[in-house]
This record gives sequence, structure tokens and C-alpha cells, in this order.
Amino acid sequence: MATQEMRLPAASLRDDPSRQAFLLLRSVYTVAPILFGLDKFFNILTDWTQYLAPVAVQVVPVPAQTFMYAVGVVEIAAGLLVAWKPRIGALVVALWLAGIIVNLLLVPGYYDVALRDFGLLAGALALNRLAVLHAGRRVRAEVR
Repeated sequence: MATQEMRLPAASLRDDPSRQAFLLLRSVYTVAPILFGLDKFFNILTDWTQYLAPVAVQVVPVPAQTFMYAVGVVEIAAGLLVAWKPRIGALVVALWLAGIIVNLLLVPGYYDVALRDFGLLAGALALNRLAVLHAGRRVRAEVR
């Protein structure tokens, strides 16, 4: 008996709310980190260094803007990973958001942003769980 991979029949996207949720979350967690990562180089949306805890540049002794360039590279990579391997990428984004939350809790006045990022972390974990169902809908079928 030989084995070959077969795709499961795809349910209509219109009739599959969990697939809709997966595609929505995958799109958001791909595009947002890439856009925010790119903005770390241009500071169009905001001056990102204001969100950086002073202890961060003490631990990694580089200027705050240089630190944010590294943050931007990581965010772009995380967004691309979500697009390519959403199950793994979602966990990377969740861990990254956990780090951002810890950083924000060390900066007085940004607790509301930390709470928002906790909601984003929950969304990334939901994407991970949905990716288990939808990111590689293949089964092994035996061929006689």
C-alpha cells in the first residue's frame, strides 16, 4: 500500500466561521507586525522610543532608537512567520507581546497600552489554536 497526501474538501468559507476567524486573525497578525515594524525605522505613527523602559537601554547599552530598529526587525520577521507558518508564528507573536507587556509595565503611564497588548496576546493564542485546524488541512490516505 502506498500513501499519498490528499487535501480535505474545503468547506465554503461563507459557511465556516472558524475558518473566517482564522483568516482574519492570520491577516491581522501578519500585516500589523510588519507595518509597526517598518514604522520603527520612520516613526510616522509615533516616537516609539517613548514606550521603551529605561532599563532596556541599560541592559542593552545602545541608543533607544537603535534598540527600536532591532525591535522593528523582530516584528517584521514575526509577521512574515505568521504568514508562512501561522501556528508557530502566532506563538512567537504571543511571546513578543508578553515581552512588550513587561516592558510597558516598567514605564509609568502606559498601563492602558499594556492591557491592550494583553488582549492582542490573547488573540495571538487564539490564532495558534485555530491554525491547528486550518493551517495545513491535509490528511494521509492509503491508496490501494
